[in-house]
Amino acid sequence: MPEDLLAAARSAPGFMPDDEGAALYAAARDAIPGPLLEVGSYLGKSTLYLAAAARERGGVVVTVDHHRGSEEHQPGWEYHDPSLVDPAVGRIDTLPGFRHTIATAGAEDVVVAVVARGETLAALWTGPLALAFIDGSHTDESAQRDYASWAPHVAIGGVLAIHDVFPDPADGGQAPHRIYRKAVESGEFTELTGCGSLRLLRRVRPCALS
Repeated sequence: MPEDLLAAARSAPGFMPDDEGAALYAAARDAIPGPLLEVGSYLGKSTLYLAAAARERGGVVVTVDHHRGSEEHQPGWEYHDPSLVDPAVGRIDTLPGFRHTIATAGAEDVVVAVVARGETLAALWTGPLALAFIDGSHTDESAQRDYASWAPHVAIGGVLAIHDVFPDPADGGQAPHRIYRKAVESGEFTELTGCGSLRLLRRVRPCALS
């Protein structure tokens, strides 16, 4: 991984451990030809690992996030950061921090940021993806919606990456684990070697809904 982007990713605010980020970068770098897409960007830490892969591939990574924060980022929740609240509207706004992360890393040339809900962009998306990385809100409703919206867009031979997959409920929320199990049990994906809470799956059969 390019040293400048690796250093920027390591120092960026966020929740992606470096070993998992490196595994995500490698999966994106080695994926089949096609677009890379990230669902849920927060302040851009994981985006930089994908940006490094995009630069090596001679392409871009598209990120989609409404930038109003997940449920766990709202007031009264575990990961709430008051400094991210826009006083003009009284709501979380992670977009300025995200742009700062990408700009200071010198990665604006390989990151295309879409400010929208994931399902809104998915309804407009028409081409196959080389890699889709799902790391949005971790409620069951949101995780299931992200999976239903984006898994069908992964090309045959492409990679579906899911973050924060914890088999043991004592280690973390179960919504990402449930969509990971859904992908495996669908027969449409086969599991690759992941890292920590990052699961990597390759599409081997067309989506049943396509």
